[in-house]
Amino acid sequence: MNYFYCPDIDEQQASFTLDEAESKHIFRVLRLTIGNKINILNGKGLIFHCELTSVGKQCSVTVLKVEKYEAEQPHIHIALAPTKNNDRLEWFIEKTTEIGVSEITPIICSNSERKVVKHERLQKTAIAAIKQSGRAFLPKINEAIKFKDFLKEYSAEQKFIAHCYEENQQHLKELYTLGKDVLLLIGPEGDFSLEEVENAMKNHNFIPISLGRNRLRTETAGVYACTTIKIIND
Repeated sequence: MNYFYCPDIDEQQASFTLDEAESKHIFRVLRLTIGNKINILNGKGLIFHCELTSVGKQCSVTVLKVEKYEAEQPHIHIALAPTKNNDRLEWFIEKTTEIGVSEITPIICSNSERKVVKHERLQKTAIAAIKQSGRAFLPKINEAIKFKDFLKEYSAEQKFIAHCYEENQQHLKELYTLGKDVLLLIGPEGDFSLEEVENAMKNHNFIPISLGRNRLRTETAGVYACTTIKIIND
């Protein structure tokens, strides 16, 4: 069954109207008609099972059933340096959203090849991913921020940084504690600068980690880290 997104609805509503973008997809792309059943996500833990009652420029539905999900635990926050190729960054957003990331922050580092990030585009990618996967919660996509400012503003129960300056670092799966909220730093293709690594570790208590023997692309490392945490907790 198809999923649609409507962030401004709550479980008390018996009926509502979708916006023009979602209505256009229902009417012109999928060619659904009155009486067809659809699912609607609000991105905040509610899934509405609905029936179309009018179809056109703005489609209306009647709510048949509401499913309510508890907030996903633990909170997984990945701070990742934007890739030079924007498609790869969007791929990272898409896949980690499907897997179950809670929060994503693009961080601008000394070696970052991309300094400008279009937040609205990343948000749309995350919305498309929850609609594709049927996930009840939309991850928080933060505005891009400079690395040193990020360290001052964000924290978590467990904090890790993946970098290539040391050998024989312990793997993430060996250091992460089951059930703990986690913040993971993933650097650009050229890695974090040594100064950035020292700042994170010495001044903000980040623990260095390995993500395996292979040298991973930035976006692959982000997906790998998110998947590792999810597997441990699931």
